[in-house]
Amino acid sequence: MPTPPNFEMPKAVVLESVADSRFSSILQYLYATLPMFQRVGASAYKKDLGNTLALLGALGNPHQSLKTIHVAGTNGKGSVSSLLSSIFQESGYTTGLYTSPHLLSFTERIRINGLPIPQTPICDWVEKYKPLLEDIKPSFFETTVALCLDWFAHQSIDIAIIETGLGGRLDSTNVITPELSIITNISWDHMDLLGNTLPEIAYEKAGIIKPDCPVVIGQKRIETQKVFELKSEETRSKIYWASDTVALESVINPGKYARWKDSISGKTWDLDLMGGYQRENLATVLTAIPILTELGWNLPEAAIQEGVKKVRENTGLRGRMEQLREHPRVVLDTGHNEAGVQEVLEQLSHGSEKQWHIVWGMVGDKDRSKVLALLPPEALYYWVKPDLPRGLSADVLSADAQPYGLKGEVYASVALGIEAALQVAQPEDLIYIGGSTFVVAEALAIEEKVKTFVPK
Repeated sequence: MPTPPNFEMPKAVVLESVADSRFSSILQYLYATLPMFQRVGASAYKKDLGNTLALLGALGNPHQSLKTIHVAGTNGKGSVSSLLSSIFQESGYTTGLYTSPHLLSFTERIRINGLPIPQTPICDWVEKYKPLLEDIKPSFFETTVALCLDWFAHQSIDIAIIETGLGGRLDSTNVITPELSIITNISWDHMDLLGNTLPEIAYEKAGIIKPDCPVVIGQKRIETQKVFELKSEETRSKIYWASDTVALESVINPGKYARWKDSISGKTWDLDLMGGYQRENLATVLTAIPILTELGWNLPEAAIQEGVKKVRENTGLRGRMEQLREHPRVVLDTGHNEAGVQEVLEQLSHGSEKQWHIVWGMVGDKDRSKVLALLPPEALYYWVKPDLPRGLSADVLSADAQPYGLKGEVYASVALGIEAALQVAQPEDLIYIGGSTFVVAEALAIEEKVKTFVPK
């Protein structure tokens, strides 16, 4: 295997401090030279694994030395991946975690025991392999996957939790042979790339199921069940349905944790991720634990409890029903498709706030109609455009929303939309920020810089 470029794990706890100019220039190179799906959309999507395999082959196939868990699904895969990572960390394993997209920093995508990859190894790696990148011409995501797997292999981690980007069958992460495959659920998203029916989308997600490798399916749906069963038979992979294994019920627990009780086992867990939709994600993880134990992983009950309780602390996961302020209550969530938004609205509806203020922005290559039809007409809307090429014009979004009775004002940026909502909202109101991961990312970046949501 080739000698890695300065791949030495820092002894300090943090994102290392390097010259902003070097890291910024490397990121600009990646963004400008390599097509990035999050920024430009479908034109960056490569419908085969050739580039990723070519990159990894040139690197000595580092992925072949890794033990991994592969997580796909329409919604919840980031939460499931982070839950598993937290549990493995609490069990004493050196744990890699790969997720996308990032919210505040590129380095968030690649973590070991919750610590983001330092900036210097990224710069060294890109500079060393520039000729290779320019020869193969991979996408941004293909490059990131190769960097991640190379970094993990050279850090001698015990296990890597790998979240797919888009789909599964042709996703760049689908070069690994995992210990366990997990598919959280299937819903409408990326139909232009994955298919126009739920079975077609399920077929793409099922592509991560490998021969003789067990698979956990988080949600059983009559429309997609047969797809997974056929793939399971074809690959001789035992299939486990989380909905048949765990039955979680919400338990009142004032404070910073959501408490869930399994009516089958009687066990109770405190989870630091809010949102009713975490029921399915936690059930999926709890279904996976006994399978992983059978495979030889030592995951003690106390570590499971602590891992569930400290997901955010252990992995840095953000943007899931995250509350930034109390009066008015400010909540943001990355849910952006029909199923995800429906879950968030259902959760928010249990609150006692008088007036809702919704700061909303979307990307232009999504089916907006299903999502807009869910939004409450009685709310006040602040239409914004996420700051990236795929971002949908706020004017277009406002016009598209009118047939659904959604009324509001257009703002030139996410920051201005949030500022207007904070000026109008009363202490007893709710401000909900969402519609796109990138709107949430901008909101969090604003908060990091100027503490917008801290009461004055």
